[in-house]
Amino acid sequence: MKTNTRSLVIMGALTAIELIFLLTPIGTIPIGPLSISLGTIPVALAAVTLGPWGGAAMGALFGLMSFLQCIGIGVPSPMGAALFAIDPVLAFVQRFVPRTLDGLLVGLLFLLFRKLNKPEIGIFVSGFASAFLNTVLFMSALVLLFQHTEYMQNLMEGKNVLAFIVGYVGFNAVVEVIAVTIVVGAVGMALYKAKLIRFPAEAKA
Repeated sequence: MKTNTRSLVIMGALTAIELIFLLTPIGTIPIGPLSISLGTIPVALAAVTLGPWGGAAMGALFGLMSFLQCIGIGVPSPMGAALFAIDPVLAFVQRFVPRTLDGLLVGLLFLLFRKLNKPEIGIFVSGFASAFLNTVLFMSALVLLFQHTEYMQNLMEGKNVLAFIVGYVGFNAVVEVIAVTIVVGAVGMALYKAKLIRFPAEAKA
């Protein structure tokens, strides 16, 4: 019962934070002409505190809200609106599936560190992986599903897939990965010290 209550409280708190991040400008930090998204932070924290399925559930929420941004709910997404106009179903897949997979994969990665009993490393690596995988999966789905559309061809400007992805996300992605890694690491370590993240060696404590 305590475990279920703990899980519900954590999921509820992270859900509220995720919604605030995605429905208001708070979750987007401008850096000059660029911006970074904080939406992967609750995903990573859900993955390390609740496991793969908790991460997947939070990732699914991130993906759903990201899709709703395509139709003007929350912080508007010009790219999302363009993709939605081309094909609403593919726009949903491109927004929802990568974010759900991100949470699931980060949760599975953290399980490895649970087995190795490396809490500090596992928490920081999970933060890094959440932001990094989100970018890789999101951009891969974008290219895979929309590469042959006029919209994408104009964006790519004749570049190959790898050159386009690296050029498009560029410095923005690097800053986002660093920021998410630091925040998830700091918050995750606080949760670990508060016994909200448990490791096998501590199970009998």
